Amino acid sequence: MHINAIIEHDEDGFFAYVPSLKGCFSQGDTMEEALTNIKEAIELYLEDIGESEKIAILKKSYVIAPIEIAEAYV
Repeated sequence: MHINAIIEHDEDGFFAYVPSLKGCFSQGDTMEEALTNIKEAIELYLEDIGESEKIAILKKSYVIAPIEIAEAYV
């Protein structure tokens, strides 16, 4: 099973969350640590939900698309 996670980086480290799993997030000081931690968070999340919820999650899809905006908003 593949589940997409979003990893953001700022001066405090790496923050990871899973759009298809409400409330599933983690963090780490490095990218590798954040990935390890979010994988564990996903596994724990999936342990606590029923089969019908798992099937619904697998049917969801997300697209990350660049959106051009005017420079006035940057």
